[in-house]
Amino acid sequence: MERSNQTVTDFILVGFTKAPVVQLVLFVVFLSVYSLTLVANSTLIILICNDSRLHTPMYFFIGNLSILDLCLTSVYTPKILVTCISEDKSISFAGCVCQFFFSAALGYSECYLLATMAYDRYVAIAKPLLYSQAMSKKLCAFLVTSSFLSGFINSSIITKRTFALNFCSGNVIDDFFCDLLPLVKLACGRKDGYQTVLYIILVSNVIAPSVLILASYLFIIATILRIRSTQGRLKAFSTCSSHLVSVTLYYGSVLYIYSRPRSSYSLDTDKIVSTFYTVVFPMLNPMIYSLRNKDVKEALNKLIK
Repeated sequence: MERSNQTVTDFILVGFTKAPVVQLVLFVVFLSVYSLTLVANSTLIILICNDSRLHTPMYFFIGNLSILDLCLTSVYTPKILVTCISEDKSISFAGCVCQFFFSAALGYSECYLLATMAYDRYVAIAKPLLYSQAMSKKLCAFLVTSSFLSGFINSSIITKRTFALNFCSGNVIDDFFCDLLPLVKLACGRKDGYQTVLYIILVSNVIAPSVLILASYLFIIATILRIRSTQGRLKAFSTCSSHLVSVTLYYGSVLYIYSRPRSSYSLDTDKIVSTFYTVVFPMLNPMIYSLRNKDVKEALNKLIK
């Protein structure tokens, strides 16, 4: 990437703390979370691929969500582990660009994929008899491909505009990865055009999928309320409860960071919230979609045997 700012060759990631003992504790915690994330998501992907009972649109989307989570946590965690045990907290300019690009691309893709999964749950509840026809393999493949393409295209735009800024306020990033808000704090000069692009990216990648998810669930609720039996309502709600929990956790943390007024920013609080959706959330997703799922449990027992 060609950049106008030639003075910054690398960035310094402050991380969470400078206390050696705390850093060692954080290293053990992050390593444990990362290991569990890799095992849980990989196991879920293997189960979905190997068990024919899980060859449905819902599990197709869940499998792709696990792939995204595996990639997303791998963008952040290895560098976090290195900074926890190493005195060298630097990351090269090119490394920062790559981390920023892939974190944004995968994060935006996950936003679109969660919106797609909301539509899938609406079709499953509102049109159960036509579900297989409505959610055909071609449509599912198109929706997933579109989610990935949209995420990577939008990430290319925001990455190019962000690293074209002039970082004249130093190279110390008060965070554990190359995130948008800490980088913008280092930039100076006119940022009017950049702010416009930033708002467009926020609306298209976060707000728009949020609206689609909300609309899907409004239709889902309306459909459930038309079901006469209590048992039928509970059964219909259980089919989308896992997705609802996943959406609430992910969008709650993302919107908290990127949709607040500038005056309410707190880097210390943002670090904690960022840790949740970048490191912890990818570990929770496979558990959310499998702990209460009978089909996944049976597939796991079959694989173990």
